[in-house]
Amino acid sequence: MKASLRCETALGSLMVSAMLGWATPASAQAIPPQGGDAKAAGTATPASSSPSATAAAAQTAPAATAEPIGDIIVTAQRRSESLQRVPIAVTAFTAGALQAQQIKNSSDLQLSLPNVTFTKTNFSGASFTIRGIGDLCVGTSCDQATAIHVNDMPLLQSRLFENEFFDLERIEVLRGPQGTLFGRNATAGVINFITARPELDGVHADGQIEYGNYDSRKLTGMFNLPISDAVGIRVAGTYLRRDGYTRNLFNDTRIDGRDLYALRGTLRIKPTDSTTLDIIGSYFHERDDRMRFQKQLCGADTTGVLGCRPDRLDYGTSNPSAGFGTLLSSQETINLVTRGNPLFANLGLNSIYAPTAVPADANPADPRAVRVDFRPRYYAKNAYVMARLEQRLGDALALTVTGGYNHDQTDLRADMTNRVAASLVGNTGINRLAALAAAPGAAFPGGSNPFAPAAAALFPNGPTRFCVSEPTDALTGIYGGNVAGCAANGGDFDASRTKARQYSIEAHVDSKFDGPFNFLLGGIYLDDQVTNNYFANGFLIDYASGILGAATTLGQRSTGNASYPNVFLAPPFFDGEVSSYRLKSYGLFGELYVQATDRLKLTGGLRYSNDRKRQIARNLTLSFPVPYGITDAAQSPYIGTYDADSSVAGIQPVADTRATSDALTGRFVVDFQLNPRTMVYASYARGYKSAGINPPVPAIFQVPSTFAPESVDAFELGAKATMLGGTLRLNTSAFYYRYKNLQISRLVARTSVNDNTNADIYGAEAEAVISPTRRFQVNLSASYLHTRIKDLSLIDPRDPSGGRTDTVILKDISTGSNCVVRPTTPGNAAGANLLVTAFNRSLGLRAPVAVPGTNTTGAFSVCSALAGTIANPPSALRALFATPSGALPFTVSDGVAVNLRGNALPQSPTYKFSAGAQYKIDLGGGMTLVPRADLTYTGGFYGRVFNTNIDRVQGYEIVNAQIQWNGPENRYFVRGFIQNLTGNNAITGQFLADQAAGLTTNVFLLEPRRYGIAAGFHF
Repeated sequence: MKASLRCETALGSLMVSAMLGWATPASAQAIPPQGGDAKAAGTATPASSSPSATAAAAQTAPAATAEPIGDIIVTAQRRSESLQRVPIAVTAFTAGALQAQQIKNSSDLQLSLPNVTFTKTNFSGASFTIRGIGDLCVGTSCDQATAIHVNDMPLLQSRLFENEFFDLERIEVLRGPQGTLFGRNATAGVINFITARPELDGVHADGQIEYGNYDSRKLTGMFNLPISDAVGIRVAGTYLRRDGYTRNLFNDTRIDGRDLYALRGTLRIKPTDSTTLDIIGSYFHERDDRMRFQKQLCGADTTGVLGCRPDRLDYGTSNPSAGFGTLLSSQETINLVTRGNPLFANLGLNSIYAPTAVPADANPADPRAVRVDFRPRYYAKNAYVMARLEQRLGDALALTVTGGYNHDQTDLRADMTNRVAASLVGNTGINRLAALAAAPGAAFPGGSNPFAPAAAALFPNGPTRFCVSEPTDALTGIYGGNVAGCAANGGDFDASRTKARQYSIEAHVDSKFDGPFNFLLGGIYLDDQVTNNYFANGFLIDYASGILGAATTLGQRSTGNASYPNVFLAPPFFDGEVSSYRLKSYGLFGELYVQATDRLKLTGGLRYSNDRKRQIARNLTLSFPVPYGITDAAQSPYIGTYDADSSVAGIQPVADTRATSDALTGRFVVDFQLNPRTMVYASYARGYKSAGINPPVPAIFQVPSTFAPESVDAFELGAKATMLGGTLRLNTSAFYYRYKNLQISRLVARTSVNDNTNADIYGAEAEAVISPTRRFQVNLSASYLHTRIKDLSLIDPRDPSGGRTDTVILKDISTGSNCVVRPTTPGNAAGANLLVTAFNRSLGLRAPVAVPGTNTTGAFSVCSALAGTIANPPSALRALFATPSGALPFTVSDGVAVNLRGNALPQSPTYKFSAGAQYKIDLGGGMTLVPRADLTYTGGFYGRVFNTNIDRVQGYEIVNAQIQWNGPENRYFVRGFIQNLTGNNAITGQFLADQAAGLTTNVFLLEPRRYGIAAGFHF
C-alpha cells in the first residue's frame, strides 16, 4: 500500500511538471553547450567531437539571454533519437560533459547518477549498483547485474573499471531491466561506452597533459586521418602514472599507485552511404602497486575463536590465533596430528592459547596508512577487437551486426594479514626443527631423515631467513623449488589470478516504415571461458606442510612400510581453483512499435534466453602427500590431476557441475506525448539473470551445488518535460520492483557461495538542467530508494551462534572455519559447554570461554571429529549425558541462521543528491573563463544483507571544482582542478573476509583530494 501511494504521489508531480510544458515551442533550436554537455537532460554536442574540442567549444559560446537547451541524440533503443523521446530512465554523458564534470573514470561516473553507486570489490572486479541491484552474487559463474557494453558489444570481463576514460563519444546509462534491446540480459541496467569513430571530413588531432599532486602525470591524445573519401583511421591513447595514495609506515614508502596505459585504434570503411564498417581494437595494460582494498578494519577478539568481534569495527587487528596458518603450525595441532609423539614436541611455532602478540600500532588509525611487510602487486591487461557493420537494406530496413573477441588477464597480490609478521629468528619450533634436520638418517625409521628436506626448503641458508611458496599449478611450492621470497619473518600474501576469453556475435534488423508499425528483431550468441585461482600463502602454512608431511612419513614407516619416501603435504598453500568455467549463451529478442496516434505509442518486446554453464573446481590445502623432488605435475600422479575418480589417496575429487537455465521475458511500454515538449510513459519489464554454480566446500557446510536463476518484475512511471521556453529540462521517474530469487553471496570455508532470496524495491528519481542564460547552467539530480528482503534466513559468519546463548562456537583447528554446537533441547547451554569440555580434554584442548561481542562461549576444537563423536559416543559420554543408546542430544553445524526479513539490500543508499553549476565569463578576443563546481551527497547504506551495526556505512559528500581558460577559436585551453575538495576518506564498499582469515573487514575508499593543472590543444 505504501509503495502504491508513493508511486501515485510521484506520478502526480510528473503530470504537473508535464502540463507546465504545454506552451513551449515545438521546435527549439539546439544551442552550443555551456561548459561541456550536461548529463541526461543536458546540452548536445556533435557526436564525433573529441573530448578536448567539445569542452573547449562548450566553454567559449557567445553570451546571450535565455535560449532553449540543446538536445542529446542517443541510441538507447538501438536507433538514433532524442533522449527526451526515449521512454526509459537513461542518462547520457557526451564527451564534453565528461570533461566539464570531471568524470575521469567509473568511480567518478556514479557521482552524477541518481540511484547509482559504484565500488571496487575484493579481487579484480567492481560493481555498479543501480536501484539497489548490484553484483551481490560473487563467483566465476555469476552473471553481471549491470551489463557493460562497448559500442553495444557486451564485455563480461573488462578493465573499464581500472581505465581512465578517453576519446569517448558518449556514455549511456540505462536504469532498469534490459533484454529486449541489448543482446545480454541485465537485471539492474546497462552502461554502454560508445567510442569516438573516425571522421572522414579532414585531419584532426587533440591532446592534453595533466600534472597533479601525488606526482600524477597523465597524457591523452587522439589523431584522426581520412585515407580517402571512404576510409579513415582514428588512434587514441592514454597514459597515467602517479605515486600511491597510501603510506606504508613499515618502510616509509607509498603504495596504491598507478602505472597504466591504454590504446585504441579504429578503422572506418564507408564505401557507400548505406554501408558503414567499423573495426576497433583496444589494449589496456597496468602493472603497479595498486591495492585491492585500501584498509582493513577489526575489533580484536581476545579469544581467537572469531578473530574479530561481531559488534565493533575499528583500527584493530584480527587475533592471530584465528588465522589458518597459525592454527596449522601450532603446537596443539601438531600434537593432535602426531598423537603426542615426543619426536614432535616443541615443533610448533606458537600456541593458539598464547596472548595476542600484535603491536598496538600494527594497524595505524589513519585510513590512508598501513604497516605491512608485503608490497602489493597489481597486474592487469585486456585486449579486444570488434567489428560493427551497419547496412541499410533499402529505405525502410537496416541491419546491424556486431561481433568480437575479448581477452582479459589479472594477477593481484596483497598482504594477507595486513600487518608485519613477527621475526622467527630464535623461535623454539624453528630451533627444534634445525636440530632434528641435522640428525643422521640412521636415527629414523627407514634410514632417512624426514625433517632434513623440510628444513632445507623452509630455510635453505640457515634459520635466519624463511621462505614462502610461489603458488603454481604444480602445487609444490617451496618443496618443488617455487619460492616467492625469503625473510626473517617469513611473511604471507594472497594472490588472485584470472584468465578469460570471450567470443560474441549479435545481429539485429530495424525497420523505419512510414506507417504505424515498426520493429526490431535480433539475436546473440556468446561463448565465455574463464580459469581462476585464489591462493592464500604464508610461511606458517609452508611450515605445517613440511612438519605434517614428516609426521605422515614416519606414520607410514611405523606401519611396516619402511621404504615410504619423505613427503610433504601438497599444496603448501590454500588453492581455491576453478580450472575451467564455460558459458554458452544465446538469446532471441525483438520489439514491436505501434504509433497508435500522433501522441500515443505502444512498445511490446519479448526475449528468449538460454544459458548453459559448466564449472570444474576444487579447494585444496595440505590435501595429499607428495615426494620431495617433484617439480612438474607430469612427473607424478599425486599432483595436477583433475580426474574426479582419482585413486590417489587423500586427493580431493573435483566438482564438475553444470547449470542450465532459460527464460522468456519481455517489456511493455505506453508513452504519450502530452505536447511537443512533454512525454509521459508507463512500463512493465521482466528481467532475468541465469542460474549459477557454487564452488565445492566441505560436507559439514550445507551449501547447494547450484543456485537458481533470478527474475524481477519492474513497473515504472516516468515523464520527460522541457519547460520555460526550453530553459528547464526535467526528467522524473518512479518505480517498483518485485524480485524473485535474488542472488546474494556469503563466505563459507574460504569460499564465496551464493543463495537466493525475494525482495521488494521502490523509489523515485529526478534529473534537471536549468539554463536561465547562456552564461549560466545548473545540473541537478536526486533520488529516493527503499529496498527490503522478504524471506531469507542465513548464517552470519561474524557470529555463527545467531545471537543464542545455548550454543558453543568452535574454531576448527584443521580448517580455520567456525562451527556451532547446539543442544537439541533449546536452552541447555550448560550441557553444550560440558560436552565440548569433555571432548576437548581428550584432544588436549581447553574448555570454552566467553566470546566477546556474542551471547555465548567458544573454544578451539575439531568440528568433524566432534560431530562423529556425537553420532557414536563412547561409553563415558553416554554416562555423562545419561544417553544409553543413539546419538547425544546435540548437533554440530556451520551455524544458526538468522531471519533477514525486512533488511535492506547492500549498496542501496536511501537518498542521493547531486548539483553542478558553471558560469561563462567573456574575456574578449575570443577568450573565455569558465568556473564550475559540483557537489554530490550519497546517503548511508549497509555493506551486507545482515544489516548489523558494523555493516552500516556512513553517507558522504564529494565536492569538485575547476576553472578553465579557453584560447581563441578553441585551439587550446588551460584548466586548474580539484577533486574531493574536503578530503573525504569515506567508504564506498565493504568485504568481510572469511573465518579462516579472522573475519577482518576490507574497505574500499574514495580517492583522496587531488588537484592539479591541465593544458590541451585541438585542431
